[in-house]
Amino acid sequence: MKEPQTKKEEIVFVIDADPSCRAGLKELFESVGLKVRLYASGNAFLGDGIPDATSCLVLEVRLPERSGLKVQEDLARADIHMPIVFVTGQGDIPMAVRAMKAGAVDFLIKPFRSQDLLDAVFAALERDRARRKEQRLYSHLRKRFGSLSAREREVVARVVAGDLNKQTAAKLGLSEVTVKLHRAHAMHKMGAKTLPDLVRMIERCNNGRRRNSRH
Repeated sequence: MKEPQTKKEEIVFVIDADPSCRAGLKELFESVGLKVRLYASGNAFLGDGIPDATSCLVLEVRLPERSGLKVQEDLARADIHMPIVFVTGQGDIPMAVRAMKAGAVDFLIKPFRSQDLLDAVFAALERDRARRKEQRLYSHLRKRFGSLSAREREVVARVVAGDLNKQTAAKLGLSEVTVKLHRAHAMHKMGAKTLPDLVRMIERCNNGRRRNSRH
């Protein structure tokens, strides 16, 4: 099976108290071109600087001082959305359910096949890659949206709500010609070629803002 191509900035973090497990995982991930960082505990990982790079975390559930599930909670509380692949030699169904409900990519019981772990890690990296792409797009759209005047935002809001130019003009106390001008300016600033493009962009901005407000 051909592995997906990896990029230099992609990193797999490994937290496992067993030195032999850490060494084995390091060898496995490096054999497919992945960068690896090893930690013996959750405290050591959380105390280290986490780079702004596409990454995932291979996390043993049972750790000294701070369990893997607690590390997962701490990352979520810190608004760090790193995909997690749990591994453990003493897992149970409630533990796995809890981890998956909290957003884990996979939950593997030792001993597992190397390919199963690689598949889970590549899926986790792809998830993080997609999240980062969405974040960049959202930031770009928010920057463009921020360039709109207050009146242009009002007109755009009515467009997204489905109002016709005549309805928008009546609600905002403007002429239809003025509404069309504001709409055209807003489309130009947002980089929207068509009205549906503009609606999709604004909805994407709104969805991103709602997601951020929940974290």
